[in-house]
Amino acid sequence: MVNHPLLQVQNLRTSFRIENDYFAAVDNVSLTVNENEVLAIVGESGCGKSAFALSIMGLHPKDRTKQEGNVNFKGKNLLPLQTAEINKIRGKEIGMIFQDPLTALNPLMTCGKQIEESMTFHTNLSGPERQRKVIELLKKVGIPNPERTYKQYPHELSGGMRQRVVIAIAIACDPQLVIADEPTTALDVTIQAQIMDLLKELQKQTKAGIILITHDLGVVAEMADRVAVMYAGEIVEIADVNTLFRKPLHPYTRSLFNSIPSSTTFKGRLHVIQGIVPSLKNLPRTGCRFKDRIEWVDVHNHEENPVLREVEPNHFVRCTCYKDFHFPEKNMGDVNYVIS
Repeated sequence: MVNHPLLQVQNLRTSFRIENDYFAAVDNVSLTVNENEVLAIVGESGCGKSAFALSIMGLHPKDRTKQEGNVNFKGKNLLPLQTAEINKIRGKEIGMIFQDPLTALNPLMTCGKQIEESMTFHTNLSGPERQRKVIELLKKVGIPNPERTYKQYPHELSGGMRQRVVIAIAIACDPQLVIADEPTTALDVTIQAQIMDLLKELQKQTKAGIILITHDLGVVAEMADRVAVMYAGEIVEIADVNTLFRKPLHPYTRSLFNSIPSSTTFKGRLHVIQGIVPSLKNLPRTGCRFKDRIEWVDVHNHEENPVLREVEPNHFVRCTCYKDFHFPEKNMGDVNYVIS
């Protein structure tokens, strides 16, 4: 299978102004998304996943943000583009499914008009043609009464229905890249499964690349082709989904897996990752950023300037501390998941 790069992010650093200084929330991140591929980005809250997504979309406030590096979409760097230029790409070639549909949608516009908005900007369709396409999109995303939903306001819909409307907006112009930021957050498991099935079907139809941002490893196992694990603004491990689930290496990745309840593991306490993700102001900018949360690992096992290294074909890990990492709890072993 030939991989055709769609998005190539190189040394992306996104820093936010706090008082008179800038602090990087996305720190020197490099990764590639190919056509017809689902790349999952996982990590706990505050690790920089959403900041990374909004960096690609150019949605951070420019007066409080500094961005460096390259975000090459189909060979064109998006970072230096002016608002008018990137608006031609946003919504047309890159669509985004936002984390909270209630805040992503305009409460004063009907759902149909909001889906039409990008088509008005990016296509030459007439009003009746746009309305017909919106009805088709609402059907495609699984809304049972699209004509009625077209005229409804966001507050009149359930969380799952609003999420489907947000997906319809994201795919209205058949984008080549879709960024899904926690698309199943706060939805019940039945709706989660329907949303995931919908995304897979859309990818099958359009061969779009998908960046799936989530903390749900079950969703990752179901959806992803490759996985990037993010911690404190950095990518700490990248591998294809089968390799990562069978052989996670970085201490943070292994800790995430061991924090998940499983019917096949020992009976006892769940592993708890000590501490929290440091705030931007207190984030250590040198050495292994995870070392303070695994204090039982000797400091000499960490690199002074950790970089991503290819430890086996297409499997990259940051910092050599993975070679000496172990869990301190009694009877605590690594959990490996097999993906069917």
